[in-house]
Amino acid sequence: MKPNSGTLVINIMNGGKAEAYEGVYQCTARNERGAAISNNIVIRPSRSPLWTKEKLEPNQVREGDSLVLHCRPPVGLPPPIIFWMDNAFQRLPQSERVSQGLNGDLYFSNVQPEDTREDYICYARFNHTQTIQQKQPISVKVFSTKPVTERQPILLTPTGSTSTKVELRGNVLLLECIAAGLPTPVIHWIKEGGELPANRTFFENFKKTLKIIDVSEADSGNYKCIARNILGSAHHVISVTVKAAPYWITAPRNLVLSPGEDGTLICRANGNPKPNISWLANGVPIAIAPEDPSRKVDGDTIIFSHVQERSSAVYQCNASNEYGYLLANAFVNVLAEPPRILTPANKLYQVIADSPALLDCAYFGSPKPEIEWFKGVKGSILRGSEYVFHDNGTLEIPVAQKDSTGTYTCVARNELGKIQNEVQLEVKDPTMIIKQPEYKVIQRYGQVSFECIIKHDSTLLPTVIWLKDNDELPDDERFLVGKDNLTIMNVTDKDDGTYTCIVNTTLDSVSASAVLTVVAAPPTPAIIYARPNPPFDLELTGQLERSVELSWIPGDENNSPITNFVIEYEDGLHEPGVWNYQTEVPGTQTTVQLKLSPYVNYSFRVIAVNEIGRSQPSEPSEQYLTKSANPDENPSNVQGIGSEPDNLVITWESLKGFQSNGPGLQYKVSWRQKDVDDEWTSVIVANVSKYIVSGTPTFVPYEIKVQALNDLGYAPEPSEVIGHSGEDLPMVAPGNVQVHVINSTLAKVHWDPVPLKTVRGHLQGYKVYYWKVQSLSRRSRRHVEKKILTFRGNKTFGMLPGLEPYSSYKLNVRVVNGKGEGPASPDKVFKTPEGVPSSPSFLKITNPTLDSLTLEWGSPTHPNGVLTSYILKFQPINNTHELGPLVEIRIPANESSLILKNLNYSTRYKFYFNAQTSVGSGNQITEEAVTIMDEGKMAGILRPAVGAGKVQPLYPRIRNVTTAAAETYANISWEYEGPDHANFYVEYGVAGSKEDWKKEIVNGSRSFFVLKGLTPGTAYKVRVGAEGLSGFRSSEDVFETGPAMASRQVDIATQGWFIGLMCAVALLILILLIVCFIRRNKGGKYPVKEKEDAHADPEIQPMKEDDGTFGEYSDAEDHKPLKKGSRTPSDRTVKKEDSDDSLVDYGEGVNGQFNEDGSFIGQYSGKKEKEPAEGNESSEAPSPVNAMNSFV
Repeated sequence: MKPNSGTLVINIMNGGKAEAYEGVYQCTARNERGAAISNNIVIRPSRSPLWTKEKLEPNQVREGDSLVLHCRPPVGLPPPIIFWMDNAFQRLPQSERVSQGLNGDLYFSNVQPEDTREDYICYARFNHTQTIQQKQPISVKVFSTKPVTERQPILLTPTGSTSTKVELRGNVLLLECIAAGLPTPVIHWIKEGGELPANRTFFENFKKTLKIIDVSEADSGNYKCIARNILGSAHHVISVTVKAAPYWITAPRNLVLSPGEDGTLICRANGNPKPNISWLANGVPIAIAPEDPSRKVDGDTIIFSHVQERSSAVYQCNASNEYGYLLANAFVNVLAEPPRILTPANKLYQVIADSPALLDCAYFGSPKPEIEWFKGVKGSILRGSEYVFHDNGTLEIPVAQKDSTGTYTCVARNELGKIQNEVQLEVKDPTMIIKQPEYKVIQRYGQVSFECIIKHDSTLLPTVIWLKDNDELPDDERFLVGKDNLTIMNVTDKDDGTYTCIVNTTLDSVSASAVLTVVAAPPTPAIIYARPNPPFDLELTGQLERSVELSWIPGDENNSPITNFVIEYEDGLHEPGVWNYQTEVPGTQTTVQLKLSPYVNYSFRVIAVNEIGRSQPSEPSEQYLTKSANPDENPSNVQGIGSEPDNLVITWESLKGFQSNGPGLQYKVSWRQKDVDDEWTSVIVANVSKYIVSGTPTFVPYEIKVQALNDLGYAPEPSEVIGHSGEDLPMVAPGNVQVHVINSTLAKVHWDPVPLKTVRGHLQGYKVYYWKVQSLSRRSRRHVEKKILTFRGNKTFGMLPGLEPYSSYKLNVRVVNGKGEGPASPDKVFKTPEGVPSSPSFLKITNPTLDSLTLEWGSPTHPNGVLTSYILKFQPINNTHELGPLVEIRIPANESSLILKNLNYSTRYKFYFNAQTSVGSGNQITEEAVTIMDEGKMAGILRPAVGAGKVQPLYPRIRNVTTAAAETYANISWEYEGPDHANFYVEYGVAGSKEDWKKEIVNGSRSFFVLKGLTPGTAYKVRVGAEGLSGFRSSEDVFETGPAMASRQVDIATQGWFIGLMCAVALLILILLIVCFIRRNKGGKYPVKEKEDAHADPEIQPMKEDDGTFGEYSDAEDHKPLKKGSRTPSDRTVKKEDSDDSLVDYGEGVNGQFNEDGSFIGQYSGKKEKEPAEGNESSEAPSPVNAMNSFV
């Protein structure tokens, strides 16, 4: 037992057995006033037994026959949930032909060849123990016979022609019919002698199951299922009987009595069969309880007479039948208490004159005190029709006047004493607009002003607000709001509309409106169009009790015909000074027959309307007072809604003054508890709109009606409405809360609905509170942020999205009604599984060298589990931004850095880095970095001497494929790194075409090739491969041949400018030859010859040790160091330096000069320097042409 609590805790976590605590428990709470007892609480341990071992024979079935695969799960507590799956844990598909019955068996209306399989497996899931039991797989083999015989339906379940079913009131009724036949039968349901209940009937399992929710005794009867196909039909009748466990009609309620008073406890319940009522006193059967002479038991009622204080006790009512029982405690408290007044002393009430005033006097005492009101210190007791005295002690003054101001004294007395309390009432003058804004017509760009002069009580502070067309004034400096007026400057068409002046105080509000019409300035001379003049000479004739005839003479039309007349009336008796719309007639009519109401002092006025606007109202007609009569109608919008658990607040919309039909308007308020009380309880109240019934049971339905009456009699009998007494907070929390984790971020929570009788109000739904307790990977707690999800209606499950993977959560569930939330269910702990991690927090690449880079990284911000490793992938990027082969490395999870060795020098690499958990890989982070350029490479402009070594690449590759195209041929060149003596081939085709690639073999191991026979003006794709290297090719390159020469063109050889140009070129070539000859004689090798040699047979050229390029001779001047900044900077970027040396360097795009054998003559033509690409892997010497140009 928990200390200071009535909660009994049974803990079997430390080795106890649940079976030892199986039994029925009951709680008793006792003090000197009596003893209360709880309902019986049954504790049974959950069970999930294993499947019985059995040998299952294979099922040999002929195509078209029916088949039943029996599940027969072990009996568990609670019963298991059955489902069929295959060996791959996939649910077996179900249809009208194949479906699972309520007993778990799998029914085939007819088998087909595709039903053949050996893994029909029945699973039983025991939710309470979180276990799943599996039956041995069942084998089904369908053999075919031709032809397949069609058969009319027969019922597989239930068997026979009739069966019976007993269900309890309020439960869900499930009826099932499954039929065999070919074609597959269709199931239909009917109820003999009646209709299936609307809104509560559902069909499940392809209409094989009829489901009726919330059944009642009216659902008893015969239900017929009909299975039908084209060959016939079969049917089965299920006789349903609905029984009922006991349910309350009137539960006993606590009783507070004074010594010597009488009272009764009523305990009424119903059920099928009718329940037996028994009484207990302080937990003991009343027959053997201590005698009390003031108590008499009469069946379902205990009658108390002349009770004494010793009669206080707790009585229990037990209503039981074979299907259940009800138990309720009721405390009979014999109490003697002098009066107490709960309303604060000297409370101030303020009202406006001619409105109701309600002065409170909340009290308590036993016996119930009598309440009296006095005005002033020595005033007499208040009585008479000008006051209304409410049962709760409130004094109502229906029409408060200025002389009602003063001090009011409330006196509460019973036989044990008396007490009094004073409150103050102040009656204020109403706020009035004594000069209202008037209708105005103004020309464009003029100025207009509306007045709004008010009169108010000197003790109230008014505020004045102006509106245009019931909205705020435009934010425009042309609108000037003064103390008593609104001025509009420079009026435009958009200012046209209705302007309203609203005056507010803390107690009342009044308003007045006027229309502004904006017109164009009239031409000169022009006809003046204006609103009509008001009608005049109004006359009333033919006065009857309910009608009168009104006639008038129209005023001047002012050049715009009158379209209609509006008739308004004033009720001088009920609403003096307020004009109301009565009717309107066409502009050609000057008389109208008006319908009247009784007990109204009518005055009428007429307003003429034309296209310009409305006239001023006419002078009022003479007054006409109609005779009184009974009210014609009752109040509308009658409602009954409790504001407290023990009251019922009845409200209605009061009749307007002219609807009263006579003096002395009052209301007869009647109520009775639905299905309990036979007689109405009624009270007559003054002209108010609310009445409060106290002492009601919590949230029970009441029938309510409100009838109007006056001094002449009652209105017609009103209609009844259903209301409810006040709600109270729900009593119990949802039970059996279960959480099913769907994935690492989503969970599904289930709960059992609370009994509706414990909701004690309108069920609005359930709230799920859930919060993260801790991350399972970090083990660090943080501020708990509770999240709330609301599920409307009587739902029993909900989804919890947005969870964090690999975390521990808690949740609880609460039921919600109109009063608020009930108690929370016990906190349920669940854990989300691991997920994939987020990307590493950072990846830094530092310390670049010739062949290595250092990588450093940070662990993921959200590991979402236990990290198992990091995955590093990287690949080189050539100067055309093509990606090389991808290398993958797995790194232990506890590492945070790595030195990557054996890389190519002066090469850009792209790195992809991510983390892994056991679930999978997370998002990757990417970086790029460049290894440092070779020192030997940077030492000169031309290539080093023959004999230099080389660094072998990590893998073979063909890179820097370049093309230079003419009209019908193109020269393809490339760079190769890899094993020696590779045999190359060139593949090409038309770009964008789906045709196969054409292949050309390259003789020897040259690094260039000429494609011939190309089509002028065509885009081609090209790639280079190496024989013997499986699937190894370069990336694709695209080039376009030059356009074909036009058939007609000017012979430029005869043009003077061309002859001059050729002479200049010849002179430059001659100078070039002379300079080259001089340089050669000094010991330098002729560069062009070297290039031809290099391209003729690169295999005989020595390789440089540092970069693997072909060596060349150069003189000493060519070995000058590179300028400052040519080395690779430490920030992993490569500055643009010298371009790669290739054949295209010596031409001008598609018009470069090539011989047809592939040798080049462009060395002797001028060219612009090629823009270098980032990340070149080599930086060869510039061409001799550039050197000559700089020399010249």
